[in-house]
Amino acid sequence: MKYNFGAGPCILPQNVFDEAAKGVLDFNGLSILEVSHRHKDFVAVMEEARTLVKQALNVPEGYTVLFLQGGASLGFTMAALNMTRGGKAGYINTGVWASGAIKEAKLVGIDVDVIASSEDKNFSYIPKDNTISSNLDYLHYTSNNTIYGTQFHETPKTNVPLICDMSSDIFSKKINVADFDLIYAGAQKNLGPAGATLYIVKEDVLGKSTAQFMPSYLNLAKHHDKESMLNTPPVFSVYVAMLNLRNLIATGGVAAIEAQNDAKAALLYSEIDANPLFKSVVNPADRSKMNVSFVLNEQYTSLEEEFNAFWGAADLVGLKGHRTTGGYRASLYNALPLESVQVLVDVMKEFAAKKA
Repeated sequence: MKYNFGAGPCILPQNVFDEAAKGVLDFNGLSILEVSHRHKDFVAVMEEARTLVKQALNVPEGYTVLFLQGGASLGFTMAALNMTRGGKAGYINTGVWASGAIKEAKLVGIDVDVIASSEDKNFSYIPKDNTISSNLDYLHYTSNNTIYGTQFHETPKTNVPLICDMSSDIFSKKINVADFDLIYAGAQKNLGPAGATLYIVKEDVLGKSTAQFMPSYLNLAKHHDKESMLNTPPVFSVYVAMLNLRNLIATGGVAAIEAQNDAKAALLYSEIDANPLFKSVVNPADRSKMNVSFVLNEQYTSLEEEFNAFWGAADLVGLKGHRTTGGYRASLYNALPLESVQVLVDVMKEFAAKKA
């Protein structure tokens, strides 16, 4: 058995894998890979997936749920184009993906005001107590930072429209959807396989953009009008997301998975803090519960190759940190069981007993 700590695409529950495999071979007499997206059987899948999102997150009336393509990277552009009203847009820069959103907004002509940034300390903390102008068209932030291992544990307080890229922590904890005007998230962390992108949009903001450049595919109002069927949607990704959402709700919903995620993160951070070989590089109050970043202490950096071989021999995979940061990163997405985290902790303890 291998223990997958990779940053994405995420692992999924075994029963979801099993059901998805059945659908590839036989989905009402066809393969899910060949069924028409206009066929009533897939239309039912899309409708159920959108309904389950609303159920899992308690989405209030007045919001639309869409399954589109392009990943959060296209979401950077779509969010900016659909939410601009001709004024300045506020961004909080907490890492690579937030920086990407800022870059893409500027490329399509948005007047960007970076109201706060943690770049001064290598994105190791979440900026707080920020001054947010009431004249902004919107405020954009990235809720969880997969590379640096930081996470917003409180929603920024603002009276301007709020946008959030929740790609790597959506469905991992309770949120109040009513706080947001636009949420977008790539599916491949906690929702399903790569290929689908989830949008949750307040209907009141649709069709009000002042953008001079708005291709049809980037216009969320058109996707809303066509109920995610403006073009061929990512059929298999939506199907697996539906299966995964069924499983999430059947096993206690977001509240239950949040408690499990809290326990996994607490177990691993406790070991990092106690183990003489390792240290966290993130402000303790801002530590991510999804992506735990840590490094070898300075006096033990010569042990890196040996430790890599040690955890690899224990059938752990995906522990290497991002190429821009080095070190280690353990991703604790919803489907990763507590037992896997315990195996990692035991490996760290054993290695320290040999080397410290």
